[in-house]
Amino acid sequence: MELLKQRIEKDGLALNEHVLKVDSFLNHQIDPVLMQEIGKEFAERFKDAGVTKILTLESSGIAPSVMAALELGVSVVFARKRKSLTLTDDLVTATVYSYTKQESNTIAVSSRFIKKEDTVLIIDDFLANGEAAKGLIEVVESIGAKVAGVGIVIEKSFQPGADEIESKGYRLESLARVESLKAGEVTFKDEKAEVVK
Repeated sequence: MELLKQRIEKDGLALNEHVLKVDSFLNHQIDPVLMQEIGKEFAERFKDAGVTKILTLESSGIAPSVMAALELGVSVVFARKRKSLTLTDDLVTATVYSYTKQESNTIAVSSRFIKKEDTVLIIDDFLANGEAAKGLIEVVESIGAKVAGVGIVIEKSFQPGADEIESKGYRLESLARVESLKAGEVTFKDEKAEVVK
């Protein structure tokens, strides 16, 4: 998605060879116009997949998921990372390790909101090692629902997540595929973008 790549080039910051900071438009401050375009793109790519629900992980996956859900006319369910006094019944859980936060979280979804007859599109902000996507897939399959596919805003293609998801037979659609990161430099598939900060 060219618009997203341009925004990464303009406002993204490669902190090192593993971390791309995009907090000015995706995961701290949110650009609603860009999110709307991202939602339209996901909806277009999965329009024939029979999606009945979108599942994401709090909190950075919520904005692109809501925009895609608006286009597809479905609801969004987000997996919680933290315990809640109100989220106690019929929980389906999985354990997810976050590289950027260096911690494991038990994610939880109430099975009241995803049913066996649902076809679920999983959307997340980043795909690196695939832990979040695999955890969300585990939740959907534990419920007995169908995974329509995985939609990722930014894929770090140099890490194993994409290969692991695809090798298990899941459809993967990534809007921007980053081939490498160096401090101040982001390389997409077949192109290089100098990011000067």
